[in-house]
Amino acid sequence: MFDFERVLWDAATRMGGEQQLMAMFDWYREANRKTRRIFWTCSAGWAMDMADSVVYSYMIPILVTALGMTLVEAGFIASSNFFAAAIGGWIGGWLCDRYGRARILQLTILWFSFFSFASGFAQNYEQLLVLRILQGFGFGAEWAVGAVLLGEVINPKHRGKALGTVHSGAAIGSGIAALLAGPFAALFPEDLGWRIVFWSGILPAFLIFLIRRDADDSEIFKKAAKRAKETGQRHSIGAIFKPNMLRTTSLAALLSLGVQGAAYSISNYLTAFLSLERGLSISVAGVLVMINSAGGFFGFLTNAYVSDAVGRQMVFRLFGAGFVITSLFYLYAPLGDNVYALGATGLIYGFFQFGMYASFGAYFTELFPTELRGTGQAFAYNFGRAGSAAFVSLVPIVALTMDLSTAMVLLGIVGIAFVAIATLLLPETAGRELHDLEEESPNVEVLRAP
Repeated sequence: MFDFERVLWDAATRMGGEQQLMAMFDWYREANRKTRRIFWTCSAGWAMDMADSVVYSYMIPILVTALGMTLVEAGFIASSNFFAAAIGGWIGGWLCDRYGRARILQLTILWFSFFSFASGFAQNYEQLLVLRILQGFGFGAEWAVGAVLLGEVINPKHRGKALGTVHSGAAIGSGIAALLAGPFAALFPEDLGWRIVFWSGILPAFLIFLIRRDADDSEIFKKAAKRAKETGQRHSIGAIFKPNMLRTTSLAALLSLGVQGAAYSISNYLTAFLSLERGLSISVAGVLVMINSAGGFFGFLTNAYVSDAVGRQMVFRLFGAGFVITSLFYLYAPLGDNVYALGATGLIYGFFQFGMYASFGAYFTELFPTELRGTGQAFAYNFGRAGSAAFVSLVPIVALTMDLSTAMVLLGIVGIAFVAIATLLLPETAGRELHDLEEESPNVEVLRAP
């Protein structure tokens, strides 16, 4: 049988010292086979999930021509998918608290894969809009449910490393999307290429065969589920807003909003900045943005390891400060239209911009109790995702009274200020054993099954 893990290890050993690599991957070597399988499933699922979500944006010029849409209609599809992901994430998180992490992860992967595939059959704007909204429901839920599942089975001292590495799949997914929407789609006739790209979205569905439903759920979840069945307690989807959970939920949502709002305030307008203020062509600007994503991959991995060492609060502050500093340099340094200088600077900027995300999974898993972990984590993360739309919308409005670059930085700093406030008020959780509601205040309201 082909040993994929052995091949990866041998390749990594050839690229660096074996002792250093062994130390870096201790967490993986210590994990049992079940945990490793869950890790690879979540990593692949998240990378392909991101690829399918991002590829739509890359193909907008093609889709406008192919389906006779306007740019406004294309943008509305993107926004609708965004908000559907937020709603789907919250619902998916609640479902995994109620019915199990593994089986809901299977459902979310199958859901977004099917509607990604179905998008390739759209004949007009209205059909594509409905299909991308439905795809968004699964997209929003997949990461949160997978993060909860892996976060509950991994050793607490390695939780940041494992979940941060999974989140690095976002950068890989972005690169896959660029390849699919560009060179791959170009291999086929224009009216067929974009359809084949969407059809390829069915591939992640095969990951469901790597998940073993109830057997893959963590012991802490199984105990909580057994206790709920014996007592007849069922928590409502709004239980995360009850008095004993409201502070945690609000601050976690603020942290998510700060990180994602800051990142999108700048990243969404980088192509426009590079073309309008640096005088570069759109194609060259696109290449530079891809270089930023490459830096982001290493930012994810670095954050993952630093987070377990210095704590969740500190790593968010460090990467937030790095994001502000590198953003200011990238946007204001006298680099002109020097592609090499912009590429090198963008690589470092991307390191911090993407790297800020890496500790969400670990921190939110530790903040919320088992019975509400999926609901709380999914709501907080997706609140930030939906709320970041306000930051994106404000940038061009603020830019009416100042340069685009200044508006981008200003909104980015506001986002990082939210991060600072949230991390000052939230507890440090690195290395914490996960907890149940019975270890919290007993005042949370529940729905009793009839």
